[in-house]
Amino acid sequence: MNRFASLTSRLVVTAVLLVAVMSLLVGTATTFVMRDYLTGQLDEKVLDSPAVRGGAEGFPGGGRPADGDGTAEEPRFFGNQGPGALQAQPDLGTGQVLTRGFQESDPLSDEALAVLADVPTDGEVHEVEIDGFGTYRVAAVDTDTFGVLVTGLPTDDLDASVRSLVWLELLLGLAAVLVAAAAARTVVRRQLRPLREVAETAHTVAGLPLSSGEIGVTERVPEHLTDERTEVGQVGSALNTLLVHVETSLDARHASEQRIRQFVADASHELRTPLTTIAGYTELARRRPDDPETAATALTKVADESKRMTALVEDLLLLARLDSGRPLERTPVDLTRLLLEAVSDARVVAPGHHWRLDLPDEAVEVTGDEQRLHQVVTNLLTNARKYTPAGTTVTVSARAGGFSVHDDGPGFAPELVPHAFERFARADAARQREGGVGLGLALVEAIVTAHGGTVTLTTVPGDTRVDVTLS
Repeated sequence: MNRFASLTSRLVVTAVLLVAVMSLLVGTATTFVMRDYLTGQLDEKVLDSPAVRGGAEGFPGGGRPADGDGTAEEPRFFGNQGPGALQAQPDLGTGQVLTRGFQESDPLSDEALAVLADVPTDGEVHEVEIDGFGTYRVAAVDTDTFGVLVTGLPTDDLDASVRSLVWLELLLGLAAVLVAAAAARTVVRRQLRPLREVAETAHTVAGLPLSSGEIGVTERVPEHLTDERTEVGQVGSALNTLLVHVETSLDARHASEQRIRQFVADASHELRTPLTTIAGYTELARRRPDDPETAATALTKVADESKRMTALVEDLLLLARLDSGRPLERTPVDLTRLLLEAVSDARVVAPGHHWRLDLPDEAVEVTGDEQRLHQVVTNLLTNARKYTPAGTTVTVSARAGGFSVHDDGPGFAPELVPHAFERFARADAARQREGGVGLGLALVEAIVTAHGGTVTLTTVPGDTRVDVTLS
């Protein structure tokens, strides 16, 4: 694994590189400035020599040029500039480098004099390399009495100072890099500690078994790490929001799995009853082949149970189609006529109930699947008929965009109300059961929802109302 893969390492390395680069830039600039400053001071000393300032007449010591025989006193053209100072007369072929005042000196070679002879006589300081003596800053002037005079000072002290400065800068730069590395590591790790806490929360959640079963994702990023004014807070807040969504989705999935299991169990139970009945009567008819009455009774029961199974399977198939999002027909439907026909049928089927119809003066028309809407009305009226005693008044009211079914029967048990529209839910505890498998209201809700509408139930003893609103 790359050792610089972590954010901490990259930030530390970046900080150290910045300090190193800045130290290098500052050191380089300081070195050039210091060298220019020292060179300027050295040049001032060179230009302050008598040869450059005043010419031969002003030379201290009253010297004169050599006679050529070597007996004459050598003029001290340049004043006492200290050890290492250079003085030369290239035109006369003489020159020397002072070693200890004017008492001791080293003569310049012909090669050195030739180099000095090329120095421009412009009164400016120039840098030359003198063989055997090193680098010099020199200035040359042309005089009528002594010819070209060259004076200069070595750059040894200047170079030594610059070298010392460079070594000092390197040491200080290295110390700065080491201090920056230690400080950056401490600061970065401290600043990224909240991010590691957020990562720990994510790793904890990632380690949970989320594939199946009831899962409660209770892990959350601590509140002090969810301040959205900071970058880490934004990450923590986003992670908490994600965890809430995941938890909600997992709860919904688990609830769906439970409903599916219960649905399969209920459907199996409802199918098992008629199948058992069919098997029993078939066995009875097989055992009494010579008894026509028994055979006829058995066939009748087989037909009844087959019809019941067929209705149950058709309802299950319809729910499956609606759950899969299969579109319904969208045509104009005369809701007034549909309610009128359904109530008329109910009066014939259950004459012991009081059926009332409350319709507006104008016909009510909605858009939807007429066959499925008829099934909604029929299921609601059948539910009111089956689960209320004779003499109950059932009122069907129409309005723009929907209708309602009201009865003054005993109502639903309070514990059943939240589950009234679930599949295979029954009102056995509160109503008189007369068959059915508990899919009536589930189909009502599924069909109404497929139409983009809503269905609600309000119930107390003596006042039960189902409201259907269609979009």
